[in-house]
Amino acid sequence: MENKHADLSSLRIDRSQNSENTGSNSKLRKILLVTSTVIALILIIYLGWNKIFSQGIEAKVVTVTKISPAETNAVLTASGYVVAQRKASVASKATGRLIYLGVVEGDAVKKGQIIARLEDNDIKAQLSQAKANLLFNQADIEDAKNNFERQKRLYQTGATTKVELDAADARYKRVLASIDVAKAQVEAAEVNLENTLIRAPFDGTVLTKNADVGEIVSPLGASSTSRAAVVTMADMSSLQVEADVSESNIQRIKAGQDCEISLDAYPDVRYPGYVAKIVPTADRSKATVLVKIAFKKYDKKVLPEMSAKVLFLSTAIEEKSLNEKPMLVVPFTAVVKKNGKSFVYKIKDNTAEEVEVKTGREAGSYTEILSGVYEGDKVIEKPAEEIKNGTKIKIL
Repeated sequence: MENKHADLSSLRIDRSQNSENTGSNSKLRKILLVTSTVIALILIIYLGWNKIFSQGIEAKVVTVTKISPAETNAVLTASGYVVAQRKASVASKATGRLIYLGVVEGDAVKKGQIIARLEDNDIKAQLSQAKANLLFNQADIEDAKNNFERQKRLYQTGATTKVELDAADARYKRVLASIDVAKAQVEAAEVNLENTLIRAPFDGTVLTKNADVGEIVSPLGASSTSRAAVVTMADMSSLQVEADVSESNIQRIKAGQDCEISLDAYPDVRYPGYVAKIVPTADRSKATVLVKIAFKKYDKKVLPEMSAKVLFLSTAIEEKSLNEKPMLVVPFTAVVKKNGKSFVYKIKDNTAEEVEVKTGREAGSYTEILSGVYEGDKVIEKPAEEIKNGTKIKIL
């Protein structure tokens, strides 16, 4: 019966503590949710930023180019210019007004040919005067000679004095000397007249015309209104390529070594050549040595001052190789084989683009490309395994 009146309040569940725990858990869940959301956003932003702005996989890039068959045997390549080894600025030895110019650029001339003439009226007048003076003195020679012979005979017979004989002898010698002087004056006038004629010093071709009819020509170009050279000409049979070769590479070159020459103006035409001379001095400012390469044969397309490329070959040049067209090539390391097909990775907007190519001959360290890419395209030289179509590339 006593249990009937027992205090049951102590048996109540205290829900205030549970409520506090529930509130704490809810706050914790919210914190965890916010934290995970922030981490996820940071990760997404990082991955997106990395994808957009990543510099990509590093790779070395080469250019698809054309080479000649001989280029695979080249030990050295150099650039230079076609230079005439026999060239002259033709000038006059006299000073005067140009009244005749018989050539223009491109004309072929022969040695001794008159290509220009100066005004010569004054020189002709001097020549006429010198000739007249010579005739005058020659007319006096017979009288002086006869008088001397007569005085000599008279002196031998005692009919005249030694003074008269000496006077006749002196007169005769003076006339002889006057004749020599007159002849020298005639020769000088003839030389001066010849100097008004400007002749070609050798067989060659006129390159430039430096003066026009009516201009004053002077041997030294003494003033701004006078010209020193009338024309510039060159012997077109003496053309050679002059190239500067680095001191560090000069040991690869020797006299007589075969070369292949190509002109920038005609890149598909190649000419056989050989090392004619290695100039025995170096240019200290450029650290180079001048090498002269002679043509074995060439045509009228080759002109002075044209830029040229020279391949110094390790073997003798073959005539048939000069007629072969240049090959479009890439290094063989740039070609990837997949399922019996050949591919290269072309660079487009710093992204690798897998391109199927058709290959041809092997030429040293190069592979001929028949189709798929074009001259000037950029391809990856040694594509890594992780490089795929669309991979971002950082060019080295």
